[in-house]
Amino acid sequence: MGNILGEIIAHKRKEVSERQELYPVKLLEKSLFFGSSPVSLREYLLRPDKVGIIAEIKRRSPSKGDLNRHICVETLSLGYMQAGASGLSVLTDERFFGGTLKDLTVARRFNFCPILRKDFIIDPYQVLEAKSAGADVVLLIAAALSPQELKGLAALARSLGLEVLLEVHNEAELSSHLCEEVSLVGVNNRDLTSFAVDIGTSERLADQIPGDFIKVAESGISDHLSIARLKGCGYRGFLIGEAFMRHSKPEQACRRLVEAVEGSVKA
Repeated sequence: MGNILGEIIAHKRKEVSERQELYPVKLLEKSLFFGSSPVSLREYLLRPDKVGIIAEIKRRSPSKGDLNRHICVETLSLGYMQAGASGLSVLTDERFFGGTLKDLTVARRFNFCPILRKDFIIDPYQVLEAKSAGADVVLLIAAALSPQELKGLAALARSLGLEVLLEVHNEAELSSHLCEEVSLVGVNNRDLTSFAVDIGTSERLADQIPGDFIKVAESGISDHLSIARLKGCGYRGFLIGEAFMRHSKPEQACRRLVEAVEGSVKA
């Protein structure tokens, strides 16, 4: 899995064990959101009045360091949706990305849109956490899970009403991990073993993804021309974090990109 991803997963196993002791499953099930009906990201990405941008709340990253640590989640999440985003992605990893589950819950309280829990999910407990925090979708990363592990986590998520975004980086991961429990397939243009980014990764894998799955391009997307190229390959979702978060007002950067995409469609 490479040094960076391996370090993250090793820490995540320890973190999950500690959280299970602090917040037992019975406590998670008492959450206000645990019995609520999730919002479909798949449906939002297919809406003709949206451009497919999934706007991310991301304070920092292992490769870039601090991006925007002092954001107000309430203000930013509302701003993203008012800017025309199709959904929200919230980084909930604290050690490597500076996020928390509380960020997701705050976003949920102020928005009715689909919200993705973006984290390194390796244990069923984290899926239950996602549901209790108000998530509608969970990210499952092929590079961090065996095909059997991913299928089991995806089945649990679906049983709770959550959608599953499978993240792959190459054809081998797509071939081995794609299963019927998955709702959306995300192609990460960032190699998680080195954090190098190549948007061509999404273009190369586009034809390999069966038409039943909604295609989502992740990482390295920063302008309307890139989105136009990817739309031409069949992508309906575009997960964007750093391109927004490095601005002092990420929601304004999101609005400018949404308007640019809409303008290119009309042209």
